[in-house]
Amino acid sequence: MASAKGKFSHLPLANSGPVECPFTGSDVLRHTLYNKGSAFSKKERKELGLEGLLPSNVQTLEEQVARAYQQYDSRTTALAKNTFMTSMKEQNSVLYYKLIQDHLKEMFSVIYTPTEGDAIQNFSRLFRKPEGCFLNIFNIDAVESSMAKWGKAEDIDYIVVSDGEEILGIGDQGVGGILISVAKLVLNTVCAGIHPDRTLPVILDCGTDNKDLLDDELYLGLRRPRVRGKEYDEFVDKFVTSARKLYPRAYIHFEDFGLPNARRILDEYRPKIACFNDDVQGTGAVTLAAIMAGLHVTKTKLEDIRIVLFGSGTAGTGIADQVRDAIASDSNKSKEEAAKQIYCVDKPGLLLKSHGDQLTPAQVAYAREDSEWNDKKHDDLVSVIKEVKPHVLVGTSTKPKAFTEEVIKEMAKHVDRPIVFPLSNPTRLHEADPKDINAWTEGKALIATGSPFPPVEYNGKQYEVAECNNSTCFPGIGLGAVLSRAKLLSDKMLVAAVKALAAQAPALKDPDKGLLPDVVDVREISVQIAMAVIKQAVEEGLAQEEGIPDNDNDLEEWVRVQMWEAKYRELVKA
Repeated sequence: MASAKGKFSHLPLANSGPVECPFTGSDVLRHTLYNKGSAFSKKERKELGLEGLLPSNVQTLEEQVARAYQQYDSRTTALAKNTFMTSMKEQNSVLYYKLIQDHLKEMFSVIYTPTEGDAIQNFSRLFRKPEGCFLNIFNIDAVESSMAKWGKAEDIDYIVVSDGEEILGIGDQGVGGILISVAKLVLNTVCAGIHPDRTLPVILDCGTDNKDLLDDELYLGLRRPRVRGKEYDEFVDKFVTSARKLYPRAYIHFEDFGLPNARRILDEYRPKIACFNDDVQGTGAVTLAAIMAGLHVTKTKLEDIRIVLFGSGTAGTGIADQVRDAIASDSNKSKEEAAKQIYCVDKPGLLLKSHGDQLTPAQVAYAREDSEWNDKKHDDLVSVIKEVKPHVLVGTSTKPKAFTEEVIKEMAKHVDRPIVFPLSNPTRLHEADPKDINAWTEGKALIATGSPFPPVEYNGKQYEVAECNNSTCFPGIGLGAVLSRAKLLSDKMLVAAVKALAAQAPALKDPDKGLLPDVVDVREISVQIAMAVIKQAVEEGLAQEEGIPDNDNDLEEWVRVQMWEAKYRELVKA
């Protein structure tokens, strides 16, 4: 970690030196970014008017974390633990983030999926205090003034926005989707050091088609069916234009938009602003990184691979796009040529041009010519694998047990070490259990999953199962975009991020280790990803920040110094 006295400690985002506090007395204790609880020094207590408002003993952050963890551990359900953490976040930001960082592996499923999904479903019933910006489609004229309440032009670095239509595999949650925006920003702070006071969670309340919410008298959002079409598009555009006007340096992260809108919105704004959709691009990026690590083990070139994607919705086509773009970037092939190496299978079987209107806009690029498959069976997965002989099989179908023994053994007939990724979440929807894949291939398969799984064993030999966790990827991408003040997030910037993630895979040193690094190492991973993104942005002329170092050692220090850390800094009266 770079010293606070290093050459970049003068930067505005540098996490060092004293902080001016504009409050005194009980107002300090009520502000989550300034409150230290029992850790205020005697000097701070006197200067900020806190004497008599706190117990006498001055404690360390480590002592506070120990007590907070005992309180956390006493909660008997995951949802109760989630609610406890929300309460802590509202009281003391540093303690909240330090507790998570010290227990990340244990707490990840509580602060994010699957428990955050339960909290979102119960948003209107658990509601205590609003967090974030709530925008109403029927009050479009107030969008800009509502967003202006969050600071000046230079105050916001990162915005996460959702319309709540497709939340964490649980569907339409309406206004409760604000919590996914909040949760994603928490992960960005934990995993990449994005400053928590420089972020903005947003919900676009367009109504809901969830009957349970419409019938719930306690529901806090618009109690009417979702608004779609021109009115919806104008609302989204008003949000984007307002965000760009008010916070021109901010990076916009679209999250959990519905299938009809996620890709369409990304395609509309990606050529104009620095933006990202984790469902489309994040899943694709982390999956591609795992594929690249697998190809290193099998000694196969990316430009030579054949891949079958089972499930061609937002996640599946997002993965296809990342693979296609990487093949094109690494070779002299066009995107159209690269797409021919990708075979997408969905409900009708292999996607063909003749499926016409059944194809989504994202699927069209991967639909095969019917003439290629004349007299060939293509309506089931096994038949497609027999013909294609793929190196890689990826599942995003949410169809449990779809990767049968027959499917996996057919793959193993054609390649020595099949790369198999059953990615559907939650665990009950996985296309296959890793231990079965391992057994059916006699320990030869290279496996990654969408949820954590224990190592698998064959003939006494153990193999680690990698988890395709987007949180190892999107925070570092965001950090790189924020620090470089990128005009756009280009294809090459994403490929650079993927390569940086793949380069840290344990499997590169030991083929029996995971194809991706563990989430516990995520801050170090994010540093490397951010550096790769920044360097590519500079190369393409997309970086707007001045003074970006041009050698790796200085760039690494420059990145690290600007990552927020969960530590108490001295408070001085403003």
